[in-house]
Formats: sequence, structure tokens, C-alpha cells
Amino acid sequence: MVTMLDGQALFDEQRLGVEVGSPARDSVERSVAGLDGLLSIDLGLRGRRIRQKGVLRAASRAKMNGRIAAISAYIDGGVHTFVTSSGEEFGDLRMDSFEAGPFQFTGGGVEVAYEIVYMQLSVNS
Repeated sequence: MVTMLDGQALFDEQRLGVEVGSPARDSVERSVAGLDGLLSIDLGLRGRRIRQKGVLRAASRAKMNGRIAAISAYIDGGVHTFVTSSGEEFGDLRMDSFEAGPFQFTGGGVEVAYEIVYMQLSVNS
């Protein structure tokens, strides 16, 4: 199986890592006249951050620019589905950032280290 974003195999498998953060809760705290202390309202479970790190490879600079553009197109505010090569599936993801490092020229072409940060908007544990 291959790592995919919305059914597209955009990533290389070598040195690919995925870090899944913990879901968080949110609350609102207000002071109320006549009460000693605070009123705390639980707003429930919120999303979690997911980080993906790896290395992209391409035969030329032009092809690497094409791969980077294809991945960057997912920073669109929409929700996406990410499936790892081990079959783990993360839905309702918004891609918040995609950072690509400097090009490294190798005998086989070009390599770029990258990091993607997603926000999983709803967590169904």
C-alpha cells in the first residue's frame, strides 16, 4: 500500500514519518457577578494536529517543482483524507502548511526534505 492524499500518491515512502497529536478540549471561562470564582463552559472535543515529514525525489528540478505545486494545491481550506502505507486513515484534514527545504542534487536527480502540518477538524476516536 502507498501513502495517499485524497487517493493521490504524492509522496515517497523512504524516510516518511507521521506524528499524530492528541485531541484537545476547549472551554470558555467567564466571571459572573455575585460568584466567587469562574464559570467554566466545556465546548467539547476539538481537532488535533498531524505532522508529516519526509523526502521527495524527482528526476529534475522541473519535475520537483511540479510535485511541490501539486502538494501545495491542497492548501485550499478544504477537507482531505490522508491514508498511510500501513492503512491508517485520517479524515477531515485541512492542510495548514507545506514547507519544502532546499533542493539537494544527487546522482539520481533532486531531493527535497518537507514537512506538512494538518489540522484534523473532527476526531472520531
